[in-house]
Order: sequence, then C-alpha cells, then structure tokens
Amino acid sequence: MDLRDYLRILGRNWILVAAVTLVGVLGGGAASVLISPTYKAQTQLFVAIQGSGTLADLQQGNTFSQARVQSYVKTVTTPVVLQPAITALGLSTSVDELSRRVTASTDLNTVLINISVSDSSPVQAAAIARAVADSLVKVVDSLERPKNGGSSPVSLSIITPAEAPSSPSAPNSVLNLLLGFIGGLLLGLVIAMLRSTLDYRIRGEADLGKITTASLLGGIAFDQDAVKKPLLTQTATQSPRAESFRQLRTNLQFANVGGLAKTVLLTSSLPGEGKTTTAANLAITLAQAGQAVCLIDADLRRPMLDEYLGLERNSGLTTALVGSADINDLLQPWGDDNLFVLTSGQIPPNPSELLGSETMRDLLSRLEKVFDTIVIDAPPLLPVTDAAVLSQYVGGVVVVVGSERTKRHDLERALSALELVDAKVLGVVLNRLPTKGPDAYAYNYYSYESVSPPQEQNRSFSQNMEAQNSRFVEDLNEAPMRVEGHFRRGK
Repeated sequence: MDLRDYLRILGRNWILVAAVTLVGVLGGGAASVLISPTYKAQTQLFVAIQGSGTLADLQQGNTFSQARVQSYVKTVTTPVVLQPAITALGLSTSVDELSRRVTASTDLNTVLINISVSDSSPVQAAAIARAVADSLVKVVDSLERPKNGGSSPVSLSIITPAEAPSSPSAPNSVLNLLLGFIGGLLLGLVIAMLRSTLDYRIRGEADLGKITTASLLGGIAFDQDAVKKPLLTQTATQSPRAESFRQLRTNLQFANVGGLAKTVLLTSSLPGEGKTTTAANLAITLAQAGQAVCLIDADLRRPMLDEYLGLERNSGLTTALVGSADINDLLQPWGDDNLFVLTSGQIPPNPSELLGSETMRDLLSRLEKVFDTIVIDAPPLLPVTDAAVLSQYVGGVVVVVGSERTKRHDLERALSALELVDAKVLGVVLNRLPTKGPDAYAYNYYSYESVSPPQEQNRSFSQNMEAQNSRFVEDLNEAPMRVEGHFRRGK
C-alpha cells in the first residue's frame, strides 16, 4: 500500500477516526475529573561536614559528604525516619503506606537531598514533608555521632522549607487530554485499517482496479431523487446524472472502436446494482445523440423496464421467441427520439433455453440490420446463467457494479463466468458512487439548464406514458411499415 491508499482509507473512515479520537479525549477529561487531586510538597536539605576549614579538610569533607548523601537518600523511606514523623503528627497511617507517598532524591555531584511528599491535603503534605526532614536531620546526627562520644561530623540543614502547594500535582488535565487524544487517534487509525482490510465491498475505481483490467466506462453518482425519478427525461438536461450517462455513451463508443458491437448487453453480478436503470438511460442518451436504438428487456425472471418506461409487458420478447407475433408488431416507440422498446413479454418457465436458442440469435441479427445500436437488459450473472448464455450472441458486454454493494469476490466470479463463454467485456460501469469523499464521482459545470416551465413540471410522467401508449395502440397495425420505412429513410 502506498500513501494514496492510506489517505483513501482515512478519507473513507474519517468519521470513525474522529469519533474514536473524541472518545479518547473525553476519556482523558473524565479521568481528570474523576481522579482525586493530589498535592505534592517539597523540601530540600544540605549535607555539610564539620571540619577545621583548611583546603584539604574541605576537599575531603566534600568527597565524604557526596559519598554519604546516597545513603541518606535511602534512609528517608525507612521506619527509623518515618515513624518519628508519624508519631509527631499523630497520623493514622503505617510506615509502609507513608513510604509510598514519600520520595527522596539527590542531584549528581551535589550534597543536596530533595524530599517530596504526596497527599490529598496540601497542608498535610507540607506538614509531613517538614516532619520527615526534621526526623532525617535527627537520625543522621544520631547515626553519624561517634560511639566514644563527641559531636557528629555530618550536619544536615533545611535550606528550603516545605510549603503548602497552591495547585494539585495530579491529575494533570493537559497531559490526560493529550494522552487521550493520541490514544484515541491511534486506536481510530487501527480500527480504520482493520475495517478496510476486512471490507470486501467495491467502493470506487481504486478497488475496481485491484480486481480487473477491464476499462471503466463511467461512474454514475448516487442521486437520492433517482429512486423516484430513475429516467434522464425526468431530470434537467445538464444535471450531473445526465452528464454522467453522456460520458458513458462517449466512452462506450471509444471502447467499441469500429462499431463492431452493435448489440450491447448490460448485466451485473447480483440484483440491485442498477443495471436496468443504467440500460434504460444509456438507450435514451444514445437515441438523443441521433442513433436508432432498440432497448430489449431480456430479464425474463424479474422484468422491470416496462414499469420504468410505462409500457405494455405481456407482448414482448417471449412472444416473438415462441413465434406468436412478428417483432415489428411488438416494438413499442418511446419518447421523441428513435428509441423503440421490446419488453420482456410473459415470464416463461425456461428463460435460459429461450435466450440461448437460435431464434434469439436470428432475432438479434434481424434487429441489427435495422437499428444502429441494440441495448439489452440481462439478468444478473451469479444467480442464473441467462446473461452468460445470451452474451455469446452479442457484440459486447457491459458489467454494472453497485458501489458499496458489490463484493470483490462476487465481481470476480461474474467476470470469470463471462470469460468461460468467451464473452467480449467492453468495460465496467460503477453505479451509486458517492458524491463526496475519496471515491466521489462528480462533474463541474459552467452553467445549468433552466428549470422547465411550470406546466411541464405539473404534468406527471405517468400521463406522458399514457399518451404514448395510446398512440402506440392506434398505430400498432401500421408498425411494421412505419418502423422499417423510417430507418430506411434514416440510412
């Protein structure tokens, strides 16, 4: 993984990382509030050697005192020093408990002894520090006094008396917050990395590139309005969604250099990835570009094109395949452009056999002589074999991948199924991409088309479809001559 991969992971999980970091900061703040404050009082003593004052005596005394200071530091936390302090202050604590609150140290090459005492009360901390210092002075004087009498050669003096501290030494709120921030951030990053490692969903182009070398024909950004208005004719002409399908149309033309693939099949790994709406909108954009387009609903298990386009479904592809009607009588015109739709017809008990029959091959060959492009909406690849069977009769296959829905191994299995039948994969379309973040797919515009007139907005889509169906019923008997004659004139 390079730096871009780490940044992409951070971009995808920044909310998680921020939330865990915030929890860490709150934890540090809670610790500062819940922990009882502790005050630390300090005192400092000076160790001196009683001598004659000559240079030699002073040098020897200094060396002697530095050697003895380490022993005095160890003596501070012993019962011989602490017990007199406990007795003098009347403390209800043991020597062991007090020794854990008393620390003694000395600086290198000095004769200074530092004593620190921690307590929940600043006044008592200072009192204990003074009592321990006084006790140490007496103990050292007693220990260093010669047995045959005389004064002690070592003298300890308190040079910094202990005073009650004005602020607690613990908890350190700033340090706790800093530690909470760092700990929460690191934990959030670890969780983000772990989540990314265990997440097998395809989220964007980077994930797609790890699975297949197939070209990315386009990306369709997720639009909440597309749930209720799935067709491009229901949105503004210069909307990002419309522009993304025009880009898909252009890239598909480049992928189909020479125009050898007049019939394009759209499929997906699993249901719910948006293949049907992608097929319908691709056919609409191709027709808007001046091409004669035939859109076929070959999903004979769960047909949906008739619902999206508002057309009759009972007479369609299966009707033509069983020989009940001629294809010219089944094509339904849609919209103001050269777009004709062949709905699924009645759902048969044997979809795979019908789609893989010679009749289906002949039907496509016949349509290719009339139309510039044929777009087929096929079933998903993994649940059934219909799309793999039908892919052998078409010029190219486009696989629609639903962002954050399709898992990597599902797409790998789908592409393997197409490879087994030697299908030509023109490329992949990423659908439902986020509009923001590291996997965003969006367009910028210099201008947008103005809103349609109010009367056009008020006229519902279902009314348009009803008018088109009425026109189709009236002209149904003239359909063969009108369709064929129209495209001959176009040629």
